[in-house]
Amino acid sequence: MLALWGEALGRLSYRAMMEEVLLTPKPGLVDRQNSGSHRDMDSRSFARSARAVADGLPEFVYLGYAQGNVPAAQALPSLRAPGMACERAMYRATGGVNTHKGAVFAFGLLCAAAGRLLARGVPIEAQALCQEVADVCRGMVMRELASVKEARTAGERFYLSYGFTGARGEAESGFATALDYGLPAYRESLRQGWSSERSLHQALLTLMAHNDDTNLVSRGGVEGLRFARNEARALLNDGGMAHPQAKARLAALDDAFIAKNLSPGGSADLLAVTWFLAHLPKSVS
Repeated sequence: MLALWGEALGRLSYRAMMEEVLLTPKPGLVDRQNSGSHRDMDSRSFARSARAVADGLPEFVYLGYAQGNVPAAQALPSLRAPGMACERAMYRATGGVNTHKGAVFAFGLLCAAAGRLLARGVPIEAQALCQEVADVCRGMVMRELASVKEARTAGERFYLSYGFTGARGEAESGFATALDYGLPAYRESLRQGWSSERSLHQALLTLMAHNDDTNLVSRGGVEGLRFARNEARALLNDGGMAHPQAKARLAALDDAFIAKNLSPGGSADLLAVTWFLAHLPKSVS
């Protein structure tokens, strides 16, 4: 049964990554139409990368299961080795391009958390899974960002300069932005009878409106982040994906992001997490 869960969650992660990249159009992001603000990747390299990463994700489920009764605070260091293995597979698949490093981090944690829940007989559902991730990552921001005196990485610089916690803060929160904003937007859109594509677009705009995306800060400073959030909020306030010209407006926003070299990669990762959380299986066979 454990092997079936590992395979199922690996497949689900792959589908989540592919749902994200194939969603078109997306502002500044790789999709079926173009490569957004990226010069070194496209949808084909994303597909190869997603497959390579997903192949390594069952290992996180098995490791989480083996450590299911180990205190959550002690579980994180053991995830580093399979995480690095996934990253190496990604780089081999893309010729050295970082396409899914954020996804490796997110889905590695989610799969390990799922394994821990399975070991304790806890049903795998979004709230419990995200809480388990939060428990495993508790103290990460303090250890890896707040204790730093002089920034050596972009993440450390953004924390010291602006207080942005990036992917670490999102993980320590149990993916709160996805759980509190992306997932409700996606589920409500589906409830209204919208297609999965339209619902994912609504979720993406919602995530962009709320996420302190350090990918945007890296490319365009705080002004770039502010521009992205304001544009997403403006579209949502004017009907979001219910607007009759919603897709044309997204395509125009894609052009604006490309012109400014902006890419909301953090929100893209959270969109994949949102889809994953929305489609968790109740059982496997």
